[in-house]
Amino acid sequence: MRAVRPDLIVVGDVMVDVSVDSGALARGGDVHGEVRLRPGGVGANAAVWAAEAGAKVRLHGRVGDDLFGRAVCEALAAREVEPALAFDPEAPTGAMLVVRESGERSMVADRGANARLSPEDLPPALEASAVLVSGYLLFDPRSEAAARVGLERARAGVVAVEAASWPLLEAFGVERFFEATAPATLLLANELEAETLSGAKGDAAASALAERYPTVCVKLGERGAIMARDGRLFRAKAPSVVEADPTGAGDGFDGALLAALSLGVSWEDALTRACAAGARAAASPELWP
Repeated sequence: MRAVRPDLIVVGDVMVDVSVDSGALARGGDVHGEVRLRPGGVGANAAVWAAEAGAKVRLHGRVGDDLFGRAVCEALAAREVEPALAFDPEAPTGAMLVVRESGERSMVADRGANARLSPEDLPPALEASAVLVSGYLLFDPRSEAAARVGLERARAGVVAVEAASWPLLEAFGVERFFEATAPATLLLANELEAETLSGAKGDAAASALAERYPTVCVKLGERGAIMARDGRLFRAKAPSVVEADPTGAGDGFDGALLAALSLGVSWEDALTRACAAGARAAASPELWP
């Protein structure tokens, strides 16, 4: 039994990011460029940003029983995140390939062991001040049961779900998403995800979704965020930064927000801290702070 009760529990994807930067690719040939490997994934990113914000964080996920799985586990522990990861003997650790070529960005994702996360990988109760479950788990039929169980087993003051991806959300089905995420008390979404769920934009989207969830947070990128709660709308601005790479900025936002809430910070102040973290993430070429 773990002795320390976490402030935040995250249930989500753990990946290895492979980043390739090159002026141009030669189809079928070789070119010089920069290739970087780094730990990532929505769940891992949010967990690390939350730990950096001062929260005690536990991360539940699934990785391959391979070099990359062990390396990511060690990297999380080095960032003060408790890695409660299942090691899969058959599937590899998930990987994301990002290729930047002449100003264009292309991505290929292989969810690997993440897609095999099961209810058996989670404890009977997820007890913390806050719990976050990633929508990516929900949108894959192989890990959908684990996502649903994660929400159902949450024993926390804040139970958050991340809408994750508007195309996957659209394919999954809006009403089905509402049904699956009924235990959630906080919905986290960007503008397109909020519009997909509500059919509205901006303030109207946040207000409409607040009829289904006690609190709704809509992330607006460089324009900050809107929070709908108790019949009111709150806004926070994002600090002005020079954008280096927006990848993972939403994860940094989520981690900082839930860390603040789990530590007793007010909702308004937590929103401000989250916008600051998202801006920091976008201003850095790194996924982790």
